[in-house]
Amino acid sequence: MADNPLLAIPGMEEGLARVETALRASVVSDDPFLTEVASHLITAGGKRVRPAFALAAAATGLGGSSTDGTHAVSDEVVMGAVAVELVHLGSLYHDDVMDEADVRRTVDSVNARWGNLKAILAGDYLLARASELAASLGVEVAGLLANTIGRLCEGQLLELQHSFSVDRTEELYLRSIDGKTASLLGAACRIGGLVAELPREHTDALTTFGYSYGMAFQIVDDVLDLVSTEAEMGKPTGHDLEEGVYTLPVLLTLAGPGGDELRSLLGGPVDAVTRDTAAAVVRDGSGIEQAIARARGYADSGRDALAILPDSPGVVGLTAAADYLLDSVEAAAT
Repeated sequence: MADNPLLAIPGMEEGLARVETALRASVVSDDPFLTEVASHLITAGGKRVRPAFALAAAATGLGGSSTDGTHAVSDEVVMGAVAVELVHLGSLYHDDVMDEADVRRTVDSVNARWGNLKAILAGDYLLARASELAASLGVEVAGLLANTIGRLCEGQLLELQHSFSVDRTEELYLRSIDGKTASLLGAACRIGGLVAELPREHTDALTTFGYSYGMAFQIVDDVLDLVSTEAEMGKPTGHDLEEGVYTLPVLLTLAGPGGDELRSLLGGPVDAVTRDTAAAVVRDGSGIEQAIARARGYADSGRDALAILPDSPGVVGLTAAADYLLDSVEAAAT
């Protein structure tokens, strides 16, 4: 999580280190092979964005005068963060099967190394372990995580239903990312607030922030897919176009002056030349700028939701994270 403002929250690095230890322990099975497969992406590393948001939400319960946030990271908060990350990891196992991906986080994907059937079962195992941890934290947390897993499936299925469709609407896109991305970031913040026993209105505000950040996060990620280099992203520029996933900047371009040219290039599988040509058409139009403006609107809504919370290291960190997200994509797009 290099350069992530959340790391400035007192106790965050220590809390994430505890999450990492608990995460590895949570997938240990009596079957060594299952442990190996379930641990594969954990040991490969990751930004741990969702656990960090859970910890940051809990840290909003600290007063502004606090200089040491370590006491806010209780064992229950750590377990809540682990449960959220296990759901994310389980979804990655399944995503890689659907995408026929060979690499994830610079290592072989689970499906590439052990096959689709084992990858699907290992992903299910991670989701089961997440549910077990959530149940240990109370009925509300368990229900929230179960609902979030359902929304993840709905969002992903909605995206698959409209693969290669140049008639995909902005509304359908937003509904998809609501489920597949924003719901889990909203749940991460809500679980942090619930487990830290924050006032209900504060927990609701944190949920709104997490959801809004999640919407902005996915839009930003989709913009970066079109404006970043292969070296920066670890995959070819315009990879979503190859997969038939037409994201917000593409949809906005299709609806604009360059729409006819772009439409003639899309609608089915593309080779590398056509992919690069289509990505260039999007970059030359106003779709990138409009998508960033939409993302900023979501980020602003999230920051506004935090206004009811008292000053704290957690609030400062979450606000800074929203600023960093948008500033980074604007820099990449220029």
